[in-house]
Amino acid sequence: MKRMLITITALAAMAFQNARADEGMWLPSLISQRISDMQEKGFRLEAEDIYSINQASLKDAVVLFGRGCTGELISPEGLLLTNHHCGYGQIQKHSSVEHDYLKDGFWAMSREEELPNKGLTVSFLERMDDVTGIILKGYETGMSEKERVELVKKNSEALISEVTASGKGLRATVEALYYGNQYFLFLYREYSDVRLVGAPPSSIGKFGGDTDNWMWPRHTGDFSMFRIYADKDNNPAPYSEDNVPYKPKKYFRISTEGVAEGDFTFIYGFPGRTQEYIHSEGVRYIEETGDPHKIRLRTLRLGIMNRYQSESQKVRIQYSSKNANVANAWKKWQGEVKGIRKMNTVARKQEFEKEFARWAAGGEFDGVVENIERIYRELEPYQFATDLYSETIRTVEIANFAMSMARLFKEDESGTTFDKTKAEELANAFYKDYHLPIDKEVFTAMMSEYEAHMPCAFKPAYHNEMMQKYGSVEAWADYLFGTSLFADEARACGLTSEDFTKVKNDPAFIYFNEFLKWYHADVQPHAARLNQELQLAYRDYMRGQMVFCRTQRIPKDFYPDANLTLRVAYGHIKGYSPADGIYYTPSSTIKGIMEKDNPEIFDYNIPQRLRDIYAEKDYGRWADSSGEVPVCFIATNHTTGGNSGSPVINAAGDLIGLNFDRVWEGTMSDIVFDPEICRNISLDIRYVLFIIDKVADADHLIEEMTLVP
Repeated sequence: MKRMLITITALAAMAFQNARADEGMWLPSLISQRISDMQEKGFRLEAEDIYSINQASLKDAVVLFGRGCTGELISPEGLLLTNHHCGYGQIQKHSSVEHDYLKDGFWAMSREEELPNKGLTVSFLERMDDVTGIILKGYETGMSEKERVELVKKNSEALISEVTASGKGLRATVEALYYGNQYFLFLYREYSDVRLVGAPPSSIGKFGGDTDNWMWPRHTGDFSMFRIYADKDNNPAPYSEDNVPYKPKKYFRISTEGVAEGDFTFIYGFPGRTQEYIHSEGVRYIEETGDPHKIRLRTLRLGIMNRYQSESQKVRIQYSSKNANVANAWKKWQGEVKGIRKMNTVARKQEFEKEFARWAAGGEFDGVVENIERIYRELEPYQFATDLYSETIRTVEIANFAMSMARLFKEDESGTTFDKTKAEELANAFYKDYHLPIDKEVFTAMMSEYEAHMPCAFKPAYHNEMMQKYGSVEAWADYLFGTSLFADEARACGLTSEDFTKVKNDPAFIYFNEFLKWYHADVQPHAARLNQELQLAYRDYMRGQMVFCRTQRIPKDFYPDANLTLRVAYGHIKGYSPADGIYYTPSSTIKGIMEKDNPEIFDYNIPQRLRDIYAEKDYGRWADSSGEVPVCFIATNHTTGGNSGSPVINAAGDLIGLNFDRVWEGTMSDIVFDPEICRNISLDIRYVLFIIDKVADADHLIEEMTLVP
């Protein structure tokens, strides 16, 4: 055990050697080991200003927004800024044909008008600690991987119970870093009374839609505003009219000075998932099989949704959030494949692995890369089956809803009970945003793809029986959607505890349940076993890469892969050249919005108010030195999903922008980072202020903020 801890400590120290370029997602608690490099590049604060548990620091102004975005505090009254697409689901839930906040925007002109959001939480990081010794306490050489996993789980649960017992709203996670070579505790304080304050119309907040998504130049006003509420003692509390605005330990001052190429920037946020140290076989599957199949399937689904949405305002509202969720990864995967191929990533990794194998021969890491390759070959058919299952079977809305309703029935010795209240809540939420013709057509398209591409050996007996019985996917769809009680809102809402048999015999429930049983019996166990083997092999490979690069003097940064925990990424504002003869400057302005403006296209039809302001050049104090209002900028910060909404901070620690995207050519940065092409896209804070002031007439919100020139 002692030898293992020494190895892990050395591993952590090696992670901060050989600083290069702007790549990296660094743990804030260890930022003192990077601060000199940050300061050499222009940063003017100290490590304690970024992360501290003894005093208020910038970490206390950053939140995990929901379970997949970042937000930041911008006033002493709990005012929070995040992306429009992060708040999109909440805005959509409050929208209707009568009050279309997606189309028209929403602005609370008083605290009383702010809208509560059921289920939305924000989490502040209290602290992060290296707990490797605690989590691996009791580990002995020779233990199986299953025994190790059980030990880690047991020790993690005990530690989490201990650290969350002492305060309101505390929750904690223990996360494995470097494939389980190191473990960190993340302690959060979670607030659940989070109210919608403001959002621009989608024609601003989602300007350019899917056409502009992941692209540069960008002109999207991707922001929304919320407010955190707490009890009278500033503690987390469920929604109550008696709650008061949260008083933050720290909030960001807002710089109105503007940005220029070469300026230092850093991003503080919760990046979701990266795979920077993945073996070449893993990349090959993504490039050749995984991404291309998922792209094709989502292209079909989007085509169906887009057609129906273009024909009905009601359907457009119902499926706006669903469409955006499907389209986001769909377009990202296209750029990812292109970037992987352009960088010749598979071949480059193979060359590294050959060198590593030669070095490792006869030593501790002998055979590691060959073992990983073997596991990937065995895993591939199960991974493909999982991907196809997720992108076809699991996309049928009525089937997912049927399973959710079935789970509300409970059977015991006294009989069957049914949570009627919860059922009504689920039904109201489901049918508000459901259009059966879309779902039926998606079913037909996805089951046709499943039939064509799933290997026969993987198809369950249920699938084969249905195809034999009905003869075609179309006939199967007619049966399922024509007879399921969940196709009828009134019947679904009228369920009682006496209807459990009806639900269990419903074709939508049977469809979901039969495929679920098949997946858990024939696919998931094999995939889980192989992934566990892979995890163990990667643990050795990760440690081996660090030793290899250190001893061979290969300049390489080692930072832990992103896992939706708080990180710092720093770089500078810089344009890029995506192709020969093309160079993109790093800033865009309102002029570009007007060049794209088109009343005939929904995603480019800006509000008339914005046209009038542009015609009159009524920009107030928000114009830059060129006389235009800045909109977006790009920089070299290393970001990924989860960084949406992250504050972009200047050398003085002030807020200059709001991260919301990456350039399409650089989306492979989850796997391989190219400093020449990888750029994050951010909304200039001056455009946010301009929209609040000149378009929304909500300058009372600006009065809450601290602006610095």
